[in-house]
Amino acid sequence: MSMKSLKIALAVSVAVNLFALAAGGAIWVMRDKVEERVAEARRPGRGESVWNVVDRMPSAVRDQVKQGLRASAMEARPDFEEARAARREAIALAGAPTFDPVAVSALLERSRASEARGRARLEAGAVETLSHLSPEDRKALAPILSRHKPHRGRDEKAGAASDKKLH
Repeated sequence: MSMKSLKIALAVSVAVNLFALAAGGAIWVMRDKVEERVAEARRPGRGESVWNVVDRMPSAVRDQVKQGLRASAMEARPDFEEARAARREAIALAGAPTFDPVAVSALLERSRASEARGRARLEAGAVETLSHLSPEDRKALAPILSRHKPHRGRDEKAGAASDKKLH
C-alpha cells in the first residue's frame, strides 16, 4: 500500500470510530431518558394527558369540560399569583443583608396557604365539572384530581433524581 492509501485508510478509520463513539454516547444518554419515561408511565394517574382525553370526547361534552375547568382555573388564579408573589418576597428577604427568619417563615406560610386555597378552588371546580358527566367520562377524567401533572418538566427531573437515589 502506498503512503496516500494508508493516510486515507487511517482517516476513514478515525471517522468511523468517532461516529461509533458519538452513537454510543447518544444511546447511553437516551437510555436514561427512556428509563425515566417508562418509570413515569408506570406511576398511577400518570397516563396520557387529560387534555388528550378531553379532546377525544364528543364536542358538547368537550366544550362543557373545558369551560368548567377554565372557569375554576380563572377563579384560582389570584390565589396562585399571591402564592408566587409571597414566595418571591421570601426569597428576596432571605437574600437580604439582614436576615429575618420570622418574616421569611411568615411569607412562606402565606404562600403555602394561598396555594392551598387555589388548589381547593381547582379541585372544587373539577368535582363540579365531573358531576355533570357520564360514569365513563368521569373515569377517563378522574386523574385531574391527582396533585401531579403528567407533563414532562422540572418536577419529573427532580422525581427521577430522587428515584435514582432510592435504587
